[in-house]
Order: sequence, then C-alpha cells, then structure tokens
Amino acid sequence: MSKLYFRYGTMNCGKSSSLMQVAHNYNENGKRVVVIKSSIDTKADDQLESRIGLKRKVDVLIGQDKSFEPYYEDWNQDVACILVDEAQFLTKQQVEELWMVSKMYDIPVICYGLRTDFQGNLFEGSKRLLELCDEIEELVTICQCGKRAKFNGRFVNGKFALEGESILIDGSKRNVEYKPMCGKCYMKMKYPNKN
Repeated sequence: MSKLYFRYGTMNCGKSSSLMQVAHNYNENGKRVVVIKSSIDTKADDQLESRIGLKRKVDVLIGQDKSFEPYYEDWNQDVACILVDEAQFLTKQQVEELWMVSKMYDIPVICYGLRTDFQGNLFEGSKRLLELCDEIEELVTICQCGKRAKFNGRFVNGKFALEGESILIDGSKRNVEYKPMCGKCYMKMKYPNKN
C-alpha cells in the first residue's frame, strides 16, 4: 500500500525545487507523474517556479471548490506518483481525497508545503496532512542568523508584519516578502521592546 507524504518547511527551504527533482527522477526512468498546484498560488500561473529559477508546467491547477474525483480514472491507469506543491492551500476534503488515492489506487502522493502561516498558525491543508499522512519530513533552511528556521516572517514594504490575511502571495507585483526565521529572531521582531 502506498503512502501519503508531507514534506514541509519554511519559505526558501527548497520545496518546489525538491518536487521538480523528484518529478525529473521519475520521468528519467520512464514513469509518469502528476504535478498538482493550488490555484491560490498565483505566482507563475500554471507553472511551478522555484526561487533558484527552475520551472515546470503543472498537470492539475486545482481550485478551492474543486474535487480530485474527476481525475481518479486517469490516475489509476499509469501514474507512478502524484506530487503536490503549495499543499498548505489544499482544503481538508482535498487532502482526504489524496489520502484515499494513496490507499485505494496504491499511488504514492508526496505533498510539499508550508506548515504554518506568518503568524505561526497551521494552514487548513497542512493541519489535515499532519493528521493523515504516513510520513512527515521537515525540509530545513536557515535564518539570517545561521540557526535553523522554523517561522515564515512576513515583510510588507520592508517592515515586519503580524497582521493581515493569512494568505498573501509574495512576488514582484506586491511589496510582500517572506523570510525564513528562527524562533529567537521571530520573537525579537514580534516583541521588539523585550530583551
């Protein structure tokens, strides 16, 4: 029986590039993969784009109100692996469907995403993945201080932000940037007047 995997990490830990490497390895061996991305992630439209410049077109750009059910028959034919980028944006129902696919169709499903938002709260998709997945792996990156990053600091117009909607996509069209931060650096920004 195949597994549902959740590979999570902060911004800049290499989630998208790792996914594309896994897809490449399957393809090199003549295996078909399905690459999925949530339509909430508007960066690069229907493509995955890593921060180091790698790009790949997605096979399924899934909306919040959509089910994976229409794809089951096709996936059951010859798909060796399903790879999901920005999995934190999946709904609870979509995660449950992918979990079912891994069990009923014996297709491994590897989800990549953030665990928490800029306030340290779990995303809906990440929460359900943590509850259901068979294997969890943290992809590690470092804070500017050199320590292991665990938080996603949001900066708007260059200033640290703790308020605002949970989902705000970064990119050149907005003055929003996310930086990986260790707990100590995050707390210093959150409580600047405390030592």
